[in-house]
Amino acid sequence: MTSATIVSKLWNFCNVLRDDGMSYGDYVEQLTYLLFLKMADERTKPPYSQPSTVPAAYAWPTLLKKDGDELFDHYRHTLENLGNEKGLLGLIFNKSQNKFQDPAKLRRLIVDLIDKENWSVMSADVKGDAYEGLLEKNAQDTKSGAGQYFTPRPLIQAIVDVIAPKPGETVCDPACGTGGFLLAAHDAIVAGHPHMTKAESKALKESTFKGWELVQSTARLCAMNLMLHGIGGLDTDLPLLVADSLAADPGARFDIILTNPPFGKKSSTTIVAEDGKINRETETIERDDFWATTSNKQLNFMQHVKTLLKQHGRAAVVVPDNVLFEGGAGETIRRKLLHECDVHTLLRLPTGLFYAQGVKANVLFFERKPASETPWTKKLWIYDLRTNVHFTLKTNPLQRKDLDEFVQLYTKPRTATWSAENPSGRWRCYDFADLIARDKASLDIFWLKDDSLEDSDNLPAPGILAAEIVEDLEAALEQFRLIAEDLGAEITESEVL
Repeated sequence: MTSATIVSKLWNFCNVLRDDGMSYGDYVEQLTYLLFLKMADERTKPPYSQPSTVPAAYAWPTLLKKDGDELFDHYRHTLENLGNEKGLLGLIFNKSQNKFQDPAKLRRLIVDLIDKENWSVMSADVKGDAYEGLLEKNAQDTKSGAGQYFTPRPLIQAIVDVIAPKPGETVCDPACGTGGFLLAAHDAIVAGHPHMTKAESKALKESTFKGWELVQSTARLCAMNLMLHGIGGLDTDLPLLVADSLAADPGARFDIILTNPPFGKKSSTTIVAEDGKINRETETIERDDFWATTSNKQLNFMQHVKTLLKQHGRAAVVVPDNVLFEGGAGETIRRKLLHECDVHTLLRLPTGLFYAQGVKANVLFFERKPASETPWTKKLWIYDLRTNVHFTLKTNPLQRKDLDEFVQLYTKPRTATWSAENPSGRWRCYDFADLIARDKASLDIFWLKDDSLEDSDNLPAPGILAAEIVEDLEAALEQFRLIAEDLGAEITESEVL
């Protein structure tokens, strides 16, 4: 059975459950619990014959034997009790709840859909791709907010293609969401090195990857995603921590960091006073290893990534535009980064890529270097995939081939495609002296003319224009929220609109 067939079967059943008020996210979560229990049961049988990590009282066969209210009660107790376990069981089932309204529909999912397949004998490609398909469909449901944890897979593939991880290198994502970067790096290593030794294959599964995810429900999906793709497993620890990765320096260092940190600009804690009034206190992270103290999450993640890198380690970080031009701590961090690391490439991304609206983003590529009196950054190469490029999530989504030119220019000996004779070239180089002389050392650099400003005949399609207007309004709304929070007020979308 193909992954597309499995996704279709599982997703069609979700449409039935939506009539009961179950959201896409709830459905994927319930599937995760049940898939885990089914696979744990499969591993107890030949050819695996492994002892089960799931207590017998809550194992898969106990669900098959029950129906109606008895099934409902047993399923609820199963989730509660497994959520109190340590290790992998706790990671999957912590804070889990039964979101079904109808016992008959729960039984149908258990008996007709999940029990009918042998998930353990299915190849990692098929079951992993099927689960990825469900996660992407969940991300497309904009009301759930799950899109903020889902980076477009064509973008991830292009980033991994140019970073080119190898066996023996460690890979980290300190804001791993549902695990897209870790999985793409794993697949790239497997595809690029088909003749790995047994030791290399073992290390790839058990000690190559490390991820942090702050949100428990997202970490749960990431854990299942990793397992279905063959990273870690039911009998080994998963390389995933449910924690705030910015809280402290973990001490570990990695060869490669690939990450798309959350786009929310500031960290804050909601405090309810004795009189019932709600206040927000902005969290400013202070760490000895940071260059600057700020409440801006993205700037803190940039500093955190620098800390996590080994000497000569390489990083690719998705950052919103404000990281490239913001003053104060932003300027301090950019100047330090340019001096202490080789910041060699910037990819300016088009709008219409992310399920989280209002985001104008870039990918910054750099390598950590040893201490030096002279700056390590000599030249910054910029590829502008934004100007005169328009994507939408549904009608014209980004595809991997749209990044082919960038990948080729990145990996070959570098020659600019921009020149006075070819002003439409998207690949251009700037010297360190030019960068550091710019106002606030801003890296928000563009040179291409916007065709739509020059000629109304070149306007994008109405649907694309409308989507870009929505993104601009969302970005403006987010700025208003931040201003209101700084002033100590609560602000809602309806108040702004």
